[in-house]
Amino acid sequence: MVCDICGESGVRQRYISRSYGQGEALLVIEDVPVMSCSQCGESYLTAQTLHEIERIKHQREGIAVKRPVAVAVFS
Repeated sequence: MVCDICGESGVRQRYISRSYGQGEALLVIEDVPVMSCSQCGESYLTAQTLHEIERIKHQREGIAVKRPVAVAVFS
């Protein structure tokens, strides 16, 4: 695939977890597809992925599963 940033080939798709909000409003979305370029080092989300993230955020009550999460503060 070709990188949307530098135009070179070498883009691969990887999967990450992203967090949105904080405290009681925290939402973690797992297995978010991210495009990562081996040439320029940039990583980015496609428009389709961004639309899906927004859909998940708006429908979080019917989609998300509550799990206890350990939280640490960097100090």
